[in-house]
Amino acid sequence: MLQLPESPPVTTLVPLETAYELCRQITAEYSKTFYLGTLLMPPEKRRAVWAIYVWCRRTDELVDGPRSEQTTNATLDEWEQQLESLFAGRPLDDMDVALVDSLERFPISIQPFRDMIAGQRMDLYRSRYETFEELQLYCYRVAGTVGLMTTPVMGVDTSNQRTPWAKAQESKQPEPKAVALGIANQLTNILRDVGEDARRGRIYLPLEDLERFQYSEKDLLNGVIDERWRDLMQFQIARARQFFTEAEQGVSLLSSDARFPVWAALMLYRGILEVIEKNQYDVFNQRAYVPSWRKMFYLPLAKLRAEVI
Repeated sequence: MLQLPESPPVTTLVPLETAYELCRQITAEYSKTFYLGTLLMPPEKRRAVWAIYVWCRRTDELVDGPRSEQTTNATLDEWEQQLESLFAGRPLDDMDVALVDSLERFPISIQPFRDMIAGQRMDLYRSRYETFEELQLYCYRVAGTVGLMTTPVMGVDTSNQRTPWAKAQESKQPEPKAVALGIANQLTNILRDVGEDARRGRIYLPLEDLERFQYSEKDLLNGVIDERWRDLMQFQIARARQFFTEAEQGVSLLSSDARFPVWAALMLYRGILEVIEKNQYDVFNQRAYVPSWRKMFYLPLAKLRAEVI
Protein backbone atom coordinates (compact mmCIF):
# COMPACT_ATOMS: atom_id res chain seq x y z
CA MET A 1 0.00 0.00 0.00
CA LEU A 2 1.34 3.39 -0.95
CA GLN A 3 1.56 5.89 1.84
CA LEU A 4 -0.51 9.03 1.65
CA PRO A 5 1.31 12.31 2.12
CA GLU A 6 1.66 13.34 5.75
CA SER A 7 0.24 16.60 6.98
CA PRO A 8 3.06 18.36 8.86
CA PRO A 9 2.54 21.86 10.22
CA VAL A 10 3.10 24.38 7.44
CA THR A 11 3.15 28.14 7.29
CA THR A 12 2.61 28.54 3.54
CA LEU A 13 -0.02 26.47 1.79
CA VAL A 14 -0.01 25.55 -1.88
CA PRO A 15 -2.08 27.45 -4.46
CA LEU A 16 -5.64 26.25 -5.00
CA GLU A 17 -4.94 24.61 -8.37
CA THR A 18 -2.05 22.64 -6.87
CA ALA A 19 -4.25 21.47 -4.00
CA TYR A 20 -6.90 20.18 -6.40
CA GLU A 21 -4.23 18.45 -8.46
CA LEU A 22 -2.98 16.67 -5.34
CA CYS A 23 -6.53 15.50 -4.70
CA ARG A 24 -6.90 14.34 -8.29
CA GLN A 25 -3.70 12.32 -8.13
CA ILE A 26 -4.66 10.62 -4.88
CA THR A 27 -8.14 9.77 -6.13
CA ALA A 28 -6.71 8.33 -9.35
CA GLU A 29 -4.15 6.26 -7.43
CA TYR A 30 -6.34 4.81 -4.72
CA SER A 31 -9.74 4.39 -6.38
CA LYS A 32 -9.41 3.83 -10.11
CA THR A 33 -13.04 2.82 -10.62
CA PHE A 34 -14.36 5.80 -8.65
CA TYR A 35 -11.94 8.13 -10.44
CA LEU A 36 -13.21 6.99 -13.82
CA GLY A 37 -16.73 8.00 -12.78
CA THR A 38 -15.57 11.45 -11.66
CA LEU A 39 -14.07 12.17 -15.07
CA LEU A 40 -17.61 12.17 -16.46
CA MET A 41 -18.60 15.11 -14.23
CA PRO A 42 -18.37 18.83 -15.03
CA PRO A 43 -14.97 20.22 -13.91
CA GLU A 44 -16.19 22.11 -10.82
CA LYS A 45 -18.13 19.11 -9.53
CA ARG A 46 -15.38 16.59 -10.19
CA ARG A 47 -12.83 18.73 -8.34
CA ALA A 48 -15.11 19.00 -5.31
CA VAL A 49 -15.67 15.24 -5.30
CA TRP A 50 -11.89 14.67 -5.44
CA ALA A 51 -11.45 16.94 -2.42
CA ILE A 52 -14.17 15.09 -0.50
CA TYR A 53 -12.73 11.71 -1.48
CA VAL A 54 -9.28 12.65 -0.23
CA TRP A 55 -10.65 13.78 3.15
CA CYS A 56 -12.52 10.48 3.43
CA ARG A 57 -9.42 8.54 2.42
CA ARG A 58 -7.26 10.31 4.98
CA THR A 59 -9.91 9.67 7.64
CA ASP A 60 -9.98 5.97 6.79
CA GLU A 61 -6.19 5.77 6.83
CA LEU A 62 -6.17 6.88 10.45
CA VAL A 63 -7.57 3.49 11.52
CA ASP A 64 -6.78 1.35 8.48
CA GLY A 65 -3.46 2.68 7.23
CA PRO A 66 0.25 2.08 7.83
CA ARG A 67 0.25 4.11 11.06
CA SER A 68 -3.13 2.94 12.35
CA GLU A 69 -1.59 1.26 15.43
CA GLN A 70 -0.75 4.73 16.71
CA THR A 71 -4.32 5.98 16.33
CA THR A 72 -6.38 6.53 19.48
CA ASN A 73 -9.62 8.27 20.31
CA ALA A 74 -7.50 11.35 21.00
CA THR A 75 -6.17 11.17 17.44
CA LEU A 76 -9.72 11.20 16.11
CA ASP A 77 -10.58 14.06 18.47
CA GLU A 78 -7.78 16.08 16.90
CA TRP A 79 -8.97 15.14 13.41
CA GLU A 80 -12.48 16.29 14.28
CA GLN A 81 -11.08 19.59 15.53
CA GLN A 82 -9.28 20.01 12.20
CA LEU A 83 -12.62 19.31 10.49
CA GLU A 84 -14.22 22.14 12.46
CA SER A 85 -11.42 24.40 11.24
CA LEU A 86 -12.13 23.47 7.62
CA PHE A 87 -15.79 24.37 7.94
CA ALA A 88 -14.71 27.66 9.49
CA GLY A 89 -12.72 28.36 6.32
CA ARG A 90 -9.28 27.73 7.82
CA PRO A 91 -7.24 25.08 5.95
CA LEU A 92 -4.42 23.60 7.99
CA ASP A 93 -2.54 21.73 5.26
CA ASP A 94 -2.21 21.61 1.48
CA MET A 95 -5.03 19.17 0.76
CA ASP A 96 -7.35 21.10 3.05
CA VAL A 97 -7.07 24.04 0.68
CA ALA A 98 -9.12 22.21 -1.96
CA LEU A 99 -11.81 21.06 0.47
CA VAL A 100 -12.25 24.51 2.00
CA ASP A 101 -12.75 25.93 -1.49
CA SER A 102 -15.33 23.21 -2.27
CA LEU A 103 -17.19 23.92 0.97
CA GLU A 104 -17.47 27.54 -0.11
CA ARG A 105 -18.87 26.55 -3.53
CA PHE A 106 -21.44 23.95 -2.43
CA PRO A 107 -23.90 23.77 0.52
CA ILE A 108 -22.25 20.77 2.20
CA SER A 109 -23.18 19.92 5.80
CA ILE A 110 -20.58 19.06 8.43
CA GLN A 111 -22.68 16.30 10.03
CA PRO A 112 -21.84 13.51 7.55
CA PHE A 113 -18.15 14.23 8.11
CA ARG A 114 -18.65 13.94 11.86
CA ASP A 115 -20.59 10.71 11.35
CA MET A 116 -17.74 9.26 9.30
CA ILE A 117 -15.29 9.97 12.09
CA ALA A 118 -17.72 8.18 14.43
CA GLY A 119 -17.52 5.19 12.09
CA GLN A 120 -13.73 5.17 12.38
CA ARG A 121 -14.09 5.17 16.14
CA MET A 122 -16.09 1.94 15.79
CA ASP A 123 -13.11 0.35 14.04
CA LEU A 124 -10.89 1.22 17.00
CA TYR A 125 -12.68 -1.15 19.34
CA ARG A 126 -14.78 -3.48 17.19
CA SER A 127 -13.68 -6.36 14.97
CA ARG A 128 -17.00 -8.23 14.93
CA TYR A 129 -20.67 -7.36 14.29
CA GLU A 130 -23.35 -9.57 15.77
CA THR A 131 -26.27 -8.43 13.60
CA PHE A 132 -26.81 -6.78 10.25
CA GLU A 133 -28.42 -3.80 12.01
CA GLU A 134 -25.10 -3.17 13.76
CA LEU A 135 -23.19 -3.58 10.51
CA GLN A 136 -25.60 -1.28 8.65
CA LEU A 137 -24.90 1.52 11.13
CA TYR A 138 -21.18 1.04 10.52
CA CYS A 139 -21.71 1.02 6.74
CA TYR A 140 -23.74 4.23 6.97
CA ARG A 141 -21.06 5.98 8.96
CA VAL A 142 -18.06 5.00 6.86
CA ALA A 143 -19.71 5.02 3.41
CA GLY A 144 -23.35 6.11 3.41
CA THR A 145 -22.13 9.47 4.64
CA VAL A 146 -20.25 9.93 1.37
CA GLY A 147 -23.60 10.09 -0.40
CA LEU A 148 -24.69 12.90 1.91
CA MET A 149 -21.41 14.74 1.38
CA THR A 150 -21.58 14.56 -2.40
CA THR A 151 -25.31 15.06 -3.09
CA PRO A 152 -25.03 18.87 -2.67
CA VAL A 153 -22.21 18.75 -5.23
CA MET A 154 -24.20 16.64 -7.68
CA GLY A 155 -27.23 18.90 -7.32
CA VAL A 156 -30.94 18.10 -7.48
CA ASP A 157 -33.09 18.37 -10.59
CA THR A 158 -36.01 20.73 -9.91
CA SER A 159 -36.95 21.36 -13.54
CA ASN A 160 -40.15 19.29 -13.43
CA GLN A 161 -41.40 20.25 -9.99
CA ARG A 162 -43.51 23.12 -11.31
CA THR A 163 -45.71 20.83 -13.40
CA PRO A 164 -48.98 19.42 -11.96
CA TRP A 165 -47.97 15.83 -12.70
CA ALA A 166 -44.74 16.26 -10.71
CA LYS A 167 -46.47 17.03 -7.41
CA ALA A 168 -46.35 13.39 -6.39
CA GLN A 169 -42.58 13.51 -6.79
CA GLU A 170 -41.98 16.63 -4.71
CA SER A 171 -41.58 14.75 -1.45
CA LYS A 172 -38.88 12.52 -2.89
CA GLN A 173 -35.36 13.44 -1.95
CA PRO A 174 -32.13 11.89 -3.27
CA GLU A 175 -30.33 11.77 0.09
CA PRO A 176 -31.76 8.41 1.35
CA LYS A 177 -30.94 6.82 -2.00
CA ALA A 178 -27.44 8.30 -1.87
CA VAL A 179 -27.00 6.70 1.55
CA ALA A 180 -28.22 3.39 0.08
CA LEU A 181 -25.56 3.61 -2.63
CA GLY A 182 -22.86 4.20 -0.04
CA ILE A 183 -24.05 1.22 1.99
CA ALA A 184 -24.18 -0.94 -1.16
CA ASN A 185 -20.60 0.05 -1.99
CA GLN A 186 -19.40 -0.70 1.53
CA LEU A 187 -21.10 -4.09 1.58
CA THR A 188 -19.37 -4.81 -1.72
CA ASN A 189 -16.04 -3.77 -0.20
CA ILE A 190 -16.65 -6.09 2.72
CA LEU A 191 -17.39 -9.05 0.44
CA ARG A 192 -14.39 -8.32 -1.77
CA ASP A 193 -12.03 -7.93 1.19
CA VAL A 194 -13.12 -10.86 3.38
CA GLY A 195 -9.74 -12.56 3.07
CA GLU A 196 -7.70 -9.42 3.65
CA ASP A 197 -9.78 -8.47 6.68
CA ALA A 198 -9.55 -12.01 8.09
CA ARG A 199 -5.75 -11.84 7.96
CA ARG A 200 -6.04 -8.76 10.20
CA GLY A 201 -8.36 -10.58 12.57
CA ARG A 202 -11.45 -8.71 11.40
CA ILE A 203 -14.80 -10.20 10.42
CA TYR A 204 -17.38 -7.78 9.06
CA LEU A 205 -19.95 -10.35 7.97
CA PRO A 206 -22.65 -10.44 10.67
CA LEU A 207 -22.08 -13.32 13.05
CA GLU A 208 -25.80 -14.09 13.00
CA ASP A 209 -25.46 -14.78 9.26
CA LEU A 210 -22.51 -17.11 9.82
CA GLU A 211 -24.60 -19.00 12.36
CA ARG A 212 -27.56 -19.12 9.97
CA PHE A 213 -25.42 -20.96 7.41
CA GLN A 214 -23.56 -23.03 10.06
CA TYR A 215 -20.25 -21.47 9.03
CA SER A 216 -17.94 -20.66 11.93
CA GLU A 217 -15.50 -17.84 12.60
CA LYS A 218 -12.74 -20.45 12.52
CA ASP A 219 -13.87 -21.54 9.05
CA LEU A 220 -13.72 -17.95 7.83
CA LEU A 221 -10.32 -17.24 9.35
CA ASN A 222 -9.03 -20.44 7.69
CA GLY A 223 -10.53 -19.52 4.34
CA VAL A 224 -12.79 -22.55 4.02
CA ILE A 225 -14.71 -22.57 0.73
CA ASP A 226 -17.52 -25.12 0.65
CA GLU A 227 -21.27 -25.24 0.04
CA ARG A 228 -21.97 -23.41 3.30
CA TRP A 229 -19.66 -20.57 2.27
CA ARG A 230 -21.15 -20.30 -1.20
CA ASP A 231 -24.67 -20.16 0.23
CA LEU A 232 -23.58 -17.50 2.72
CA MET A 233 -21.96 -15.40 0.00
CA GLN A 234 -25.01 -15.69 -2.25
CA PHE A 235 -27.10 -14.36 0.62
CA GLN A 236 -24.71 -11.44 1.22
CA ILE A 237 -24.52 -10.55 -2.49
CA ALA A 238 -28.31 -10.54 -2.76
CA ARG A 239 -28.48 -8.10 0.16
CA ALA A 240 -25.91 -5.78 -1.41
CA ARG A 241 -27.85 -5.84 -4.67
CA GLN A 242 -31.00 -4.79 -2.84
CA PHE A 243 -29.21 -1.63 -1.72
CA PHE A 244 -27.95 -0.99 -5.26
CA THR A 245 -31.53 -1.34 -6.53
CA GLU A 246 -32.75 1.13 -3.93
CA ALA A 247 -29.98 3.54 -4.90
CA GLU A 248 -31.00 3.39 -8.57
CA GLN A 249 -34.31 5.02 -7.71
CA GLY A 250 -32.56 8.20 -6.64
CA VAL A 251 -30.34 8.82 -9.66
CA SER A 252 -33.13 10.43 -11.68
CA LEU A 253 -33.58 13.00 -8.89
CA LEU A 254 -30.08 14.37 -9.47
CA SER A 255 -29.10 17.19 -11.80
CA SER A 256 -28.87 16.04 -15.40
CA ASP A 257 -25.08 16.51 -15.55
CA ALA A 258 -24.61 14.21 -12.53
CA ARG A 259 -26.72 11.24 -13.62
CA PHE A 260 -24.26 9.73 -16.10
CA PRO A 261 -21.28 9.62 -13.71
CA VAL A 262 -23.42 8.33 -10.84
CA TRP A 263 -24.93 5.61 -13.03
CA ALA A 264 -21.45 4.71 -14.23
CA ALA A 265 -20.04 4.53 -10.71
CA LEU A 266 -23.00 2.46 -9.52
CA MET A 267 -22.72 -0.03 -12.37
CA LEU A 268 -18.95 -0.29 -12.16
CA TYR A 269 -19.03 -0.98 -8.45
CA ARG A 270 -21.92 -3.42 -8.69
CA GLY A 271 -19.84 -5.25 -11.29
CA ILE A 272 -17.49 -6.35 -8.50
CA LEU A 273 -20.26 -8.61 -7.20
CA GLU A 274 -20.43 -10.30 -10.60
CA VAL A 275 -16.68 -10.90 -10.51
CA ILE A 276 -16.96 -12.47 -7.04
CA GLU A 277 -19.56 -14.85 -8.45
CA LYS A 278 -17.36 -15.59 -11.46
CA ASN A 279 -14.50 -16.41 -9.08
CA GLN A 280 -16.73 -19.00 -7.38
CA TYR A 281 -16.87 -16.87 -4.21
CA ASP A 282 -13.13 -17.27 -3.58
CA VAL A 283 -12.39 -13.97 -1.87
CA PHE A 284 -9.60 -15.49 0.19
CA ASN A 285 -7.12 -16.06 -2.63
CA GLN A 286 -8.40 -13.77 -5.42
CA ARG A 287 -9.15 -10.06 -5.33
CA ALA A 288 -12.27 -9.28 -7.33
CA TYR A 289 -11.88 -6.36 -9.70
CA VAL A 290 -13.63 -5.25 -12.87
CA PRO A 291 -11.18 -5.40 -15.82
CA SER A 292 -10.71 -2.29 -17.92
CA TRP A 293 -12.42 -3.71 -21.00
CA ARG A 294 -15.54 -4.43 -18.96
CA LYS A 295 -15.53 -0.94 -17.48
CA MET A 296 -15.70 0.42 -21.02
CA PHE A 297 -18.64 -1.90 -21.68
CA TYR A 298 -20.63 -0.36 -18.81
CA LEU A 299 -20.27 3.24 -19.95
CA PRO A 300 -22.66 3.26 -22.95
CA LEU A 301 -25.33 1.54 -20.85
CA ALA A 302 -24.81 4.05 -18.04
CA LYS A 303 -25.15 6.89 -20.56
CA LEU A 304 -28.39 5.42 -21.89
CA ARG A 305 -29.87 5.02 -18.41
CA ALA A 306 -28.90 8.57 -17.50
CA GLU A 307 -30.82 9.88 -20.49
CA VAL A 308 -33.88 7.64 -20.27
CA ILE A 309 -34.51 6.79 -16.60
